[in-house]
Amino acid sequence: MAAEQPEGQAEVHQGHHHPPDQAAGDERTLGGYMAVHKRPAAFEGVDGHSYSADILTDTTGDRHAPWGAYLIFVRWGIGEPEVQGHLETGLLITGVSEAVVRHQLGAMQLGTVKATLDGLIRAGRSV
Repeated sequence: MAAEQPEGQAEVHQGHHHPPDQAAGDERTLGGYMAVHKRPAAFEGVDGHSYSADILTDTTGDRHAPWGAYLIFVRWGIGEPEVQGHLETGLLITGVSEAVVRHQLGAMQLGTVKATLDGLIRAGRSV
């Protein structure tokens, strides 16, 4: 049971952490990590900021490969958990369905995801 807050003060909720479900996937991959831990993977970039990684999809306009998937990295402020910006790759995978490209990009090893983030930071591709 939560302690009551003095009038006028917002109630503070602590983050909820679920126990890992090792049967949900290979936590060495981006998609597997998200399935096992039920949260996005997080990395410290070469710039010292914390980043969360996720997979996004979009249509391509190509009738042979109508779906594409790419990575987005949300940059968090130092100290306060505020979004400070983001970085994103171009389409990394294209294919016949959203589920297929999401699954294929989800198979990317976490080391490769981190290297991709650091490459974007070094290239100055902040949005």
